[in-house]
Amino acid sequence: MDHTLFTLLEKLDAARIHYTLGRHRSESVLVSIAVVGQRIEIDVFRDGHMEVARFVGHEDVEGGAELIDSIIELGR
Repeated sequence: MDHTLFTLLEKLDAARIHYTLGRHRSESVLVSIAVVGQRIEIDVFRDGHMEVARFVGHEDVEGGAELIDSIIELGR
């Protein structure tokens, strides 16, 4: 029996879409994808269900090093 995670990775590989895998929650594997204008996070759970979050936006340059400092401050 195939697992949803492997089916997803095979589809992404076939489409030549780069992804990274992460483990931020004990019950799922995170598949992160970045394509033009979008960032997509897919949590694949042990039982095979998926939760997909898509972040759409522009790709304009918004600043330099000072922008990183302000982002870090917001995160504190």
